[in-house]
Amino acid sequence: MTKTQATAIGFVAVLLWSLLALFTVGSTPTPPLLLNAICFSIGGTLGLIWTWTNGGLPQLRAVPWTTYLFGAAGLFGYHALYFSALRMAPAAEAGLIAYLWPLLIVLFSGLLPGEHLRIGHLFGACLGFAGAAIIIAGGGSAGVQTAHLPGYGLALLCALTWSGYSVLSRRLGDTPTSSVAVFCIAAAIASGALHLAVEETIWPDNAFGWASVVALGLGPVGLAFYVWDIGVKQGDIQILGTASYAAPLLSTLALVGAGIAAPSWGLAIAAVLITGGAAIAARASLRR
Repeated sequence: MTKTQATAIGFVAVLLWSLLALFTVGSTPTPPLLLNAICFSIGGTLGLIWTWTNGGLPQLRAVPWTTYLFGAAGLFGYHALYFSALRMAPAAEAGLIAYLWPLLIVLFSGLLPGEHLRIGHLFGACLGFAGAAIIIAGGGSAGVQTAHLPGYGLALLCALTWSGYSVLSRRLGDTPTSSVAVFCIAAAIASGALHLAVEETIWPDNAFGWASVVALGLGPVGLAFYVWDIGVKQGDIQILGTASYAAPLLSTLALVGAGIAAPSWGLAIAAVLITGGAAIAARASLRR
């Protein structure tokens, strides 16, 4: 596989993640932890089947248990917070706040040994958080919606979780892509156990709901992890990192196109600020 091919495969993850909010809304009223359990069961099972057919199961025994724990916690935490946020706040707005993670990755990576924060990082951060502030303020029209603040808070925790996980994962060294399947299965087990303890079991109530859940497990909470792993390990990680900043904009367009979110100037400005801020921060990282 060439570097260009691996980069193209990695970009598929960005396209899949842009559909995460759309399918999450479609899965209503399934509670977040149950949704986590179903989606990760699908993604993990498919990953294990793929690993088995390619003779990669022996590689899994060589992966340290701490790596499995870390990976499962990252996947579980991010998606539990994300699904909860979109149940408690408007999908487009909560999704945009959650997609502050590309910008936060740039900022956090600047604190790593040998890295430095630059003016572009700080300027990009200001733009991104200005976009989040517009969302929390109600897009400049309806004022602060206090009922949605818990959802926005969870969305921010979601962004912090994924960005922290992504930056800290650099310290774990190389692991086979097949290990992602174990991450998913472990996250599914943890989600199922917590669901039984704290949630009421509510299955999707129609064919569209089940289709959305299956689509989540196959795509944004399944295939996306595997193709992203291939892309960042064998492709051009700088191009992929820059491409990921388009995810919040693509996600918002998908929700508007499906009629789930109403187009508005406040939403458009917030999307441009968050995406643009991340792009400026990324450019600062590429400059020496």
